[in-house]
Parts: sequence; structure tokens; C-alpha cells
Amino acid sequence: MNREFLKDLLTTPSVSGYEEAIQEKVLAFGREFAHAQLTDPAGNAISVVNPKAAHKILLCGHIDEIGFVVTHIDDSGRLRLTSAGGTRPRLYVGSPVQVWHEGNLVSGVIATSSNLVKKEKIEDKDLLVDIGATSKEEAAAAVAVGDPVCADVGVRELMNHCFTCRALDNRTGAFVVLEAAKKAAGQGASIGIYAAATVGEETSGRGAYYAAARVKPDCAIAVDVTWASDAPGTDPGNTGEVKLGEGPVLCKASVVNKKLNALLQETGKELGFHLQWEIATGRTGTDGDTVNRIGEGIPMALVSIPLRYMHSSVEVGSWKDIEACIELLSAFLVRLSREMENGFDFCTVKA
Repeated sequence: MNREFLKDLLTTPSVSGYEEAIQEKVLAFGREFAHAQLTDPAGNAISVVNPKAAHKILLCGHIDEIGFVVTHIDDSGRLRLTSAGGTRPRLYVGSPVQVWHEGNLVSGVIATSSNLVKKEKIEDKDLLVDIGATSKEEAAAAVAVGDPVCADVGVRELMNHCFTCRALDNRTGAFVVLEAAKKAAGQGASIGIYAAATVGEETSGRGAYYAAARVKPDCAIAVDVTWASDAPGTDPGNTGEVKLGEGPVLCKASVVNKKLNALLQETGKELGFHLQWEIATGRTGTDGDTVNRIGEGIPMALVSIPLRYMHSSVEVGSWKDIEACIELLSAFLVRLSREMENGFDFCTVKA
């Protein structure tokens, strides 16, 4: 597991809709193991193992992150924003941010005031970015309307194999997809593996749509993060007990294929893993929802990484969980290769 590669991804801004720079890094990593690579107008980066195989599986890990986009530069040189994805504006007040303009980093801070912090509900339109400019003209020479903005934080190691940064949602999922495809290729998986770092999940779901419609896989696995119930203020009674450092999370949901889930569970047992479960009676809130409804329908399952403080700039994950997810998914791909050769059937009801 290449931790330095994940750290590089985590510190590369990729606000939803502005994923080009990070996808270049994804493609460079994929060249180490892929037999082919695909891109598309949406901006996906797909590394393919066994492109000539009769059966195909699509692995989706979205590469975009929540953030903001500049909508206006006022006369004082401060920037107005709108949200890109599910941001919580209150969490950004007084925080350092980075604005990306034509590949250049411009540092700034979200302005704070006594009136703002007392406000009951803070919205994205209340946020002002101070980049140190003294006029609209000076600011416009450095940034522009339409530039993406995200929190300016780096990776920090915590105790007990934990670490923190912004954008673990979902750099970690995209990282797992790539590492699992690489590992499965080395273990002799024969199925066509399409490891997709998808774009736009936080805003539109367009990346998963483009990828699934093009690849037309037999099945798919979405790899994303899920809420850890061991964080303050959470309730395991909502969707299940999920703890950081306790291993991969599988999902029981109406949109998740039961046969794929069973195969993932059996693979986990063979590896001696402790698997955790979450419950979703409808949509899962991941790329899997989009993929599931492409064409005639694509059977899918969801593998999730426990995460504390999701949709903030201080998300916390565990290296142990990430490594276990890679192990589970790579072994699953090898096993699915054998099952597909023997006519694996995704149906639970026989006509």
C-alpha cells in the first residue's frame, strides 16, 4: 500500500467539477499496472486490467471533494462563494483556504466577525475569502470568478493508526480501487477490472454515469466512506454500529445485490476479517446508486471505509481500515474471476 501516493492525492485540490490535476496523478499511478487506460468527456480516469476479458467489473471510487467556487469579487477584493457539494459553511469560518487559479495556488482565509459567528444559520453566501487584496482590480489579477476553493489543511498522523486531512471523502475510496486492482492483477485475477476514479459524485453523479454507460460491466463495486458511529454525537441505532479501525463496512440495502454481498462476506471470512455492516433502506448516497440504474441495470455492492467527521476539513480515518479494504477487494476480484468463469448468477429469484 503506497501511503505516500494517498497523501499526495489528499493534498491535491479536486473540488467537484475541477478534477483535472488530480486525475493526471491517478493516471500516472495506474500506468504501473494497467493494460489500458480510458478517459472521457466527464473527466473520469479509468485504469483497466485484462481489457479483453469476456466479463467485466467496474470499481468506482469518486475523486472529487466538497468545496466552493468563486462567484464574485467585491470592491474590497474579497471573494464571494457558492458551495460545490455538501459543505457545512459554519465549519469554514476563520479557516485557511486555497484558491486555485489556472494551476496556481492563492492562499486566503475565510473572514470572521462577531456578527457572523453569532448568526444562527451560516450559509455559503455569508462567507468572504480574504486573500490580502486591497481592491477588486488587485484581486482579479490573481483569481477569477469560477475558481475552485477548498480548505487548506495537510495530512497529520494521529494515534492508533489514525490520520486526518480534508477530502478523505473520497480520496481513500479512489485509492482503494486503484490499489485493489493493482494487487488483484498481481494475484492472477482474470476478470476485466475497470478501476475508475470518478468525478462529480458530490454534485451530479455524472462520472459514474459516464463510466458505467461506456464500460457496460457485468457488475460493479462502489468504494466510498461511511459515517463512523464512534464519533461524538452519533447513534449506532441510525444505520448500524461502525467503528474506526474495525475493518471494511458492507451495506445491506435494497439497491445492493445480495449475491455480490454474500460473495464479499465469504471472501472476508476466508481472510479472517471482521466485517462491519451498515443499513440503507433506499439509496446509499454513493456512485453505486447511479451505476445501478444504467442500461438494463447493473448489479452492484458497496464497500465502505469508516470515517469520522465527514464533510469537514478534519475528517479522520484509519490506515488499518484502508489496508483491509484493499485486501478484501483484491481477494474478491480473484474469487469473482473464478465464479464468473463458472457462470455466476446475480439473480436471487428464478423464473
